[in-house]
Amino acid sequence: MARQRRAHGEKVAQDTARYPWLKTYPPFAAWDMPLPATPVFKILLDAAAKFPTRPCMEFLGKRWNYAETAALAAQVARGLQNQGIGKGTRIGLLLPNSPYYIACYCGALMAGATVVNLNPLYAPRELERLANDSAAEVIVTMDLAATYPKARGLLDKTAVKSLIVCSMADALPFVTGVLMRLFKGSDLAAVDNDPRHIRFRDLVANDGKYTPVAIDPHNDVALLQYTGGTTGEPKGAMLTHANVSANVRQVSAWYATPELGHEKFLAALPFFHVFAMTVAMLVAFEYGAEIIMMPRFDLKECLKNIDRKKPTFFPAVPTIYTAINNAPDVKKYDLTSIRLCISGGAPLPVEIKREFEQLTGCVVVEGYGLSETSPVVCTNPTAGLSKAGSVGMPMPGTVVEIRATDDNRVLGVGEKGEICVRGPQVMKGYWNKPKETADVMTGGVFHTGDIGTIDEDGYVFIVDRIKDMINASGYKIYPRMVEEAIQLHPAVEEVTVIGVPHPYRGQAPKAFIKVRTGMTVTEDELRAFLKDKLSAVERPEFYEFRDELPKTLIGKLSKKELEAEELAKASAQAGGAKA
Repeated sequence: MARQRRAHGEKVAQDTARYPWLKTYPPFAAWDMPLPATPVFKILLDAAAKFPTRPCMEFLGKRWNYAETAALAAQVARGLQNQGIGKGTRIGLLLPNSPYYIACYCGALMAGATVVNLNPLYAPRELERLANDSAAEVIVTMDLAATYPKARGLLDKTAVKSLIVCSMADALPFVTGVLMRLFKGSDLAAVDNDPRHIRFRDLVANDGKYTPVAIDPHNDVALLQYTGGTTGEPKGAMLTHANVSANVRQVSAWYATPELGHEKFLAALPFFHVFAMTVAMLVAFEYGAEIIMMPRFDLKECLKNIDRKKPTFFPAVPTIYTAINNAPDVKKYDLTSIRLCISGGAPLPVEIKREFEQLTGCVVVEGYGLSETSPVVCTNPTAGLSKAGSVGMPMPGTVVEIRATDDNRVLGVGEKGEICVRGPQVMKGYWNKPKETADVMTGGVFHTGDIGTIDEDGYVFIVDRIKDMINASGYKIYPRMVEEAIQLHPAVEEVTVIGVPHPYRGQAPKAFIKVRTGMTVTEDELRAFLKDKLSAVERPEFYEFRDELPKTLIGKLSKKELEAEELAKASAQAGGAKA
């Protein structure tokens, strides 16, 4: 017996040397907990079986309970199968947060299809690129002027065969005033009437008896989530049913005291963003929670939702918490229903966390993840020690290693290197990109492209980012795509885009431009030129025209000199402000 105890003690000591977080892991979550691989849609079906009459979806005053939501998803599955859609078909969701997103996401997976998340804010040329790359056959959209024309354009320019068009009016208890207020003047679109257009109401006009599809959770791809990765060119991260379902259960275990069947999640982040998809939608299913959906973030509407609808769980990005902290009339609203917030997508300033916690009385914890990891890798404990500046410790079943960037050696506590991840939530690979997949999976671990450290308690700290990607309010902006759009202007000879510090968004894109000899272009002209080529968040906020742009020794445009200049400017301005 003594020998067994000694052997067990030696094993624990070895494990904590390798996995230092085991020494301080929160008692409410076991790092070695079972994480069964299941079809993603089973999370909704299980919730409907446990909480059939509890509210599941709330959209601008209209509610669906869990039984109704599961039944609607089943009708979508049957409708898709009636259209000949089956296993492996890619279906693009070009939708704001709405009941249609949830029903079509789950229904597509029930039919055996693969969901392709598409950002409705993308410009048409960006959507064409993603539709062509994914070979999506069907696009689901809404009859809004902000989304339908973009989807309609894909019918003629890509391999998309049909559109499923959802009615905004059918999703609302009333229309007058609400649509104009939330979409800021956008109107309903005139939808074509031809065989390539299927109305959602016609799609679901069936008994919901779809044909079950055999799902291999470890190999069947549930989702193509596009990401810039380390090159700046969007790639489709293939997330299997096992990847996504594991991450849902990892995150669900991380909340110390959930009240199953009684929580309310405020979904202000868009579901097409993998953070919101997993944490605001699928984790809500796991808890049997009500999802209060906002079709877009609007500060006043968000404050009203918290005050009137009393959400308890509010995952968001730091800029949303900042906006609420700084709202001039914030004291008018009761925000105390919120108990827990998980902040992701961008670094969370300590002062923003402190102010929001004081305002609401909730706990705000910072996490870290990537599209390739479904997305959550680390989070600070929701009860116990939350370390300022840290993104927390690894999720259950997840190993985070710091590896040397030159020879891939595993480094020790406190040493700086590349953050690498192993775990059930790590993607299968990049869609149709074997070389890029091999590049990031060297040594059997996923290389994140971020530089960080792990301390003696197993908390992870991000030191620097080695990607070119710009992080504005949690949205990833790919400089290469912005550069390509600017380069379309005939007066532009060379362009480089970098992220520069921004007081509200964290970072904003800045374009450095060399104009062709004998030609001219102004900042205002470029802003107008880019309006239909890039989304508002991607369009550069700052422009600078130069006679020459810095280059490397082999003649490639170089960003590092410009980044150093901008950081020096920001530092000087900060110093001047303090003086």
